[in-house]
Amino acid sequence: MITILENVLSKEELAEINTTLNRGQFHAGAETAGWAAQSVKKNKQWYAEPELEAELSNMLTTKLVSHPQFATTTYAKKIAPFLFSESRDSGGYGDHIDDALMGADFIFRSDLSCSVFLSEPDQYCGGELVFSIGAEKFSYKLKAGQAIIYPSTTLHRVEPVTEGVRRVGVIWLESYVRSAEKREILNDLDLARRDIMSTQGKNTAFDQISKSHSNLLRLWAET
Repeated sequence: MITILENVLSKEELAEINTTLNRGQFHAGAETAGWAAQSVKKNKQWYAEPELEAELSNMLTTKLVSHPQFATTTYAKKIAPFLFSESRDSGGYGDHIDDALMGADFIFRSDLSCSVFLSEPDQYCGGELVFSIGAEKFSYKLKAGQAIIYPSTTLHRVEPVTEGVRRVGVIWLESYVRSAEKREILNDLDLARRDIMSTQGKNTAFDQISKSHSNLLRLWAET
């Protein structure tokens, strides 16, 4: 399931983040890529003083996890620090799968990936995030401040940026619910009960769906 989160960041927060990124430097992204991805990773990755990197990552993580859709989309158990990348001058990231196991201080399984867009789509040409699912291709070029969450198991790429600059923050998560199909069922149930609450108030249907949601989460969650 691919989910788009609206309004993760305000214009003021975007300006603050991009100002902070200008205080660091972007180096070749291939330096941090796994052996299989080094030949196709043509973007740049941001580096700064460790305190500044941690401050920016924590700020964006806080904004992301406080979004009303985040919890029931991800059921996040572990969240990696944000990485910030920039693509320009025909840079991008060819077809790849995110590593199954990630981390330095702690190792976690990557169930979900998330990109928060930091540049407006009219600020660059190209740069679409493209997913290959079966025989179909799905392309996304979101507004600054929006985020997209998708299974880390998905083959995906970032098209070359031929003009302008594309900046994103990228994060990976381990979920309490490993199965993407089960997470989708839980998300559907949560959306249904919220719809009932907003249109009918708390009633028997709400209670029954809430019971099923809670009991399935209890059954499927890996603690």
